[in-house]
Amino acid sequence: MNVLDNIIENKRKEVALLKAQRTLESFSKSPYFERQTFSLKEFVMASGFGIIAEIKRKSPSGGDIKTDVNITEQAHFYEQNGASGISILTDEAYFGGSINDILAAREAVSIPLLRKEFIFDEIQLFEAKAAGADAVLLIGAVLQPVEAAHLTHVAQNLGLEVLYEVHTREEAALISAEVDLIAVNNRDLKAQQTTLQHSFDLAPFLPKHIPLISASGIKTPEDIALVKAAGYSGALIGESILREGHLAQLTQSLKP
Repeated sequence: MNVLDNIIENKRKEVALLKAQRTLESFSKSPYFERQTFSLKEFVMASGFGIIAEIKRKSPSGGDIKTDVNITEQAHFYEQNGASGISILTDEAYFGGSINDILAAREAVSIPLLRKEFIFDEIQLFEAKAAGADAVLLIGAVLQPVEAAHLTHVAQNLGLEVLYEVHTREEAALISAEVDLIAVNNRDLKAQQTTLQHSFDLAPFLPKHIPLISASGIKTPEDIALVKAAGYSGALIGESILREGHLAQLTQSLKP
């Protein structure tokens, strides 16, 4: 089994436990469940080129990144330095995250929050909305097209936007026209190898009417200039910002 298979196997156990403990209706009691969400799509497009800054403590490919991160302080830092949104890894076993990280960030900032998770069940969408998320990640590599379409419909009915992630031309060909944004993951989730070339290779095969986000492997203003020139509306950047704290440099590079 590759890393992705292991993650999904573990995630299915976690979701089964969650479903044994909670009902969908129970999440509606959260004070955040009825809130008007922020539009990640609008925040990204309003920036001309938006940076979605990520919070993750560790990863299978990067090892320990920032295990002692203070969610509130990191979220404030991202908002104050020009991020269009914040991506938060909520997987605990492989990324050191928690759904409580969404809650902490929601109390701290007024920009969109993306729940970055391996989602395959609608209870994960209800959980995201109850925690204060504005958008969710759906991953083409782990969902059949009918599953992705169903989850997109449920998410949007809850007021959540969908960032749909692809890595191959085969996955790109199956993108639903209903998703709000498309992310090209430059990291192969199975082999855990990263190359920015994926964004350039897939760009011609992606819908032109949906904003495109290049994700993973972006570290410098030069990288941003390249993906912007290739037709992308934004970038999802995590590890390099967490290690180097250079978000302000990246956002400043986008100004005329």
